[in-house]
Amino acid sequence: MPDPEVHLFKSQRTYFIFCSFAYLGNRRYCQTTMKSKASNPTTPSPDDENSFRAQILDAARDQVRRHGEAKTNVVDVARAMGTSHTTIYRHFRSKADLFDALVIEAMRDEQEMATRFAEAEGPFAERIEGMVLALHARKRERFVADPEVYGLYRRIVEERPEIIAAYSRAMTSLIARILADAKRRGEIKVDDIDAAAGVVRDAVTVFVHPAHVAAAAAANLPSERMARNVVRTLCAGFRAGLD
Repeated sequence: MPDPEVHLFKSQRTYFIFCSFAYLGNRRYCQTTMKSKASNPTTPSPDDENSFRAQILDAARDQVRRHGEAKTNVVDVARAMGTSHTTIYRHFRSKADLFDALVIEAMRDEQEMATRFAEAEGPFAERIEGMVLALHARKRERFVADPEVYGLYRRIVEERPEIIAAYSRAMTSLIARILADAKRRGEIKVDDIDAAAGVVRDAVTVFVHPAHVAAAAAANLPSERMARNVVRTLCAGFRAGLD
């Protein structure tokens, strides 16, 4: 008859060996998993990064609207989002960088709107006139409905020439596209398309520059009619031909 104590000892030893192997196997698995995660850290996708950046800009815009540019800082924006200011600094180096991005986003919105006229079909004069009037209306609307953000836009346009220069080049190129298309169709008699586009840009700046739009709105000037007359006069000259 087998000895019960010997049987118990063998059972305990077998159980101990089994647990040891299980422990070592689980330990190796955990170490391998941790190394894999360390070597392949989860990083946000570009779409996630862009989405969070857009959320920051929305929160910053709302803070400027409610408290004004001078009283808005990165800590306020972070608090409104329920995050830390260090998170904001991962996307924007400073408050100035954040405010620049707000204005650049507004300019990009205007460029997208203007692009629709450059890509549209129809007579060149209607497309240029439509573009200028749409830009003027957008600026005037922002001045009336969003004065704090408009004030930020106006300040940065005046203080950051490199930003407005890039915006001006983009808009001038869209005008040039319309004029080049008109020349191919035989609508205009212009040899130097780039020079003609510059003439249009310079002539209509008074109707789209933030400072001039604000001044005209305050004086209750008929800016839309004035802008239409300027564009139509220029287009008549392009049709007739310039020496």
